[in-house]
Amino acid sequence: MPKNKKRNTPHRGGSAGGGGSGAAAATAATAGGQHRNVQPFSDEDASIETMSHCSGYSDPSSFAEDGPEVLDEEGTQEDLEYKLKGLIDLTLDKSAKTRQAALEGIKNALASKMLYEFILERRMTLTDSIERCLKKGKSDEQRAAAALASVLCIQLGPGIESEEILKTLGPILKKIICDGSASIHARQTCATCFGVCCFIATDDITELYSTLECFENIFTKSYLKEKDTTVICSTPNTVLHISSLLAWTLLLTICPINEVKKKLEMHFHKLPSLLSCDDVNMRIAAGESLALLFELARGIESDFFYEDMESLTQMLRALATDGNKHRAKVDKRKQRSVFRDVLRAVEERDFPTETIKFGPERMYIDCWVKKHTYDTFKEVLGSGMQYHLQSNEFLRNVFELGPPVMLDAATLKTMKISRFERHLYNSAAFKARTKARSKCRDKRADVGEFF
Repeated sequence: MPKNKKRNTPHRGGSAGGGGSGAAAATAATAGGQHRNVQPFSDEDASIETMSHCSGYSDPSSFAEDGPEVLDEEGTQEDLEYKLKGLIDLTLDKSAKTRQAALEGIKNALASKMLYEFILERRMTLTDSIERCLKKGKSDEQRAAAALASVLCIQLGPGIESEEILKTLGPILKKIICDGSASIHARQTCATCFGVCCFIATDDITELYSTLECFENIFTKSYLKEKDTTVICSTPNTVLHISSLLAWTLLLTICPINEVKKKLEMHFHKLPSLLSCDDVNMRIAAGESLALLFELARGIESDFFYEDMESLTQMLRALATDGNKHRAKVDKRKQRSVFRDVLRAVEERDFPTETIKFGPERMYIDCWVKKHTYDTFKEVLGSGMQYHLQSNEFLRNVFELGPPVMLDAATLKTMKISRFERHLYNSAAFKARTKARSKCRDKRADVGEFF
């Protein structure tokens, strides 16, 4: 019997005319796509049976942990849509945790599977729920709502539908980003998601310029203010400044040439000051943004000349060979790797090509613009990035991959590795690493005994 049929039957132990029938009626209404008569954020007590019946919807772990494999193998499209309808209803729940879990569950589902038709029919309902959670929710709920907004735009791609979403949610996201009393982590997530939504849906050039200015007003607060200061000390707001800088850099890649020239003149001589920040993530973000700005400038003028090239390359070289003992080894390793590439980009106009494999296809990242765009969307989609590269027409257009490659079910099955096989592979790799480390320790012990 299909899962959705089972859900319409009374609970075990419940009578046909008692509480079980009430739960079944509520479930049938949800399955039919009708909204429950629940006032958003009301203080009325929900019935115990209805809440227990719907509690399974509020757990997004099935989407977060299992991903597309479970959706393909264990559940049908009908089952998935049934669950999503329940999650959409739960975004109106009186419990903040339930609303947050519902938002995260929908986001994880949309990040791991293309559901264009389903979302297209319910975009207004979802937009209303996101708007309500952004306005009335607290930090974690606002972050979940902003993340869902960005994935919603990725699913729909550029067009009237995404423009309507941005028109509704854009002012609210901007207000949260600029609100000093709001949670810094909510502001950080809103900055990233607002940048992604604008990248996809912005059609008004003046709105694009306004968004760029909004981000500039935030990350420029990290610029050096005093001439005698040599190091920028990080603050709790540094994470927001990093996200704003990266979102600004993303939007700069779709600006007209004249606007790019203006921004280069404004920031080219101030941006290197961020390389002296004591936060490694800010240094890396500033370095990668500088490499991208150089790439844009040289794309406009092949003989582009930067006046402070000598001092900039000295700073980049120092970061690429940084050996300061007061910094963590992981941070130094990550920083040196990034700044070696940045230094090559600035000095030699070179970029180390990366290969991204997804399914039977592969994509070559051969410039900083493409790398920054890929990193941004991967931050939003997470493990679902590879699936969207295969199936999402918008992302395939962005990365110039052409139409999606159609594969039959047999080919897909042969390409897919089961969870058990992945477990065996990871176990074998772990044993091999453990064995190699043991041998290495034995050799060190033998040398110690010899001396």
